[in-house]
Amino acid sequence: MKSIFNYKLVIHLFFICFTAAFVIPFVYAISISLSSDETLRASGYPLIPPEIDFSAYQIVFNNMEQILRAYGVTTFTTFVGTFLSVLVMSLCAYPLSRPDVKWRYPVTFIIFLTMIFGGGLIPTYVLITQYYGLGNSIWVYIFPTLANAFHIIIFRTFFMGLPFSLIESAKLDGASEWKIFLKIVLPLSAPVIATIGLFNLLGRWNEWMTALIYIRDPDLYTLQFLLQRILMEVEFLNKVARELPIELGVMAVPTESVRFAMAIVSAGPMLFVFPFFQKYFAKGLTIGGVKG
Repeated sequence: MKSIFNYKLVIHLFFICFTAAFVIPFVYAISISLSSDETLRASGYPLIPPEIDFSAYQIVFNNMEQILRAYGVTTFTTFVGTFLSVLVMSLCAYPLSRPDVKWRYPVTFIIFLTMIFGGGLIPTYVLITQYYGLGNSIWVYIFPTLANAFHIIIFRTFFMGLPFSLIESAKLDGASEWKIFLKIVLPLSAPVIATIGLFNLLGRWNEWMTALIYIRDPDLYTLQFLLQRILMEVEFLNKVARELPIELGVMAVPTESVRFAMAIVSAGPMLFVFPFFQKYFAKGLTIGGVKG
């Protein structure tokens, strides 16, 4: 007798519900960004907006040239910074993973200490602006954050799991250290490279504090910082409109829908990049296997 319980159907329903838990909030964000504040106050947050209103996006894209410039700055700093960061951290972690390298444990301990102790904001600001001369420069987004101690330790741990016999065999065949690193270690380390690269990519794309502290030139604003300034200006205009007399007839600027429109604008590019990155990450999991 055929079983009534269909476990495949249960698994499919579970993953459909699990996926919906991630998709529905994003649909809500799009719906709210396409609604007016009056609609939100009257009917709450609708999953499907009763009427389409692009006023929030008109406010966000009021200065299209500045938005595109901010997109360019964010894209450049994100991808160039991620590439250089992964390269520097892997180069730092590789010798620390080799059992034949002297002083690898003290150096690893010093790197670990930087995860616990920090100089603070003011010494960091003085170091970056006065000694490094990176203040109000696009390179301030990249160079000060090239290395992350935790990510270096992750790289080192993964490299230590690779068979040392591969490196010894390559050295016997006359391969240089650079060739071993580029031709053997990095291809086998695709999973950890994809993981650390994804962390860096998302972190750099969402960065806005650096622009707040170090940048004075509006042409060097990142997308996240520019959108934050737009939201602050909208809130300031609403505050002024509430304090003015009613007879002046000052119209309030939408605030709630602008917040969600900013979220869609800032997250949009990553939604297109992430599927390709995830495909590479899944491929890297199979490349990293070593048959014994």
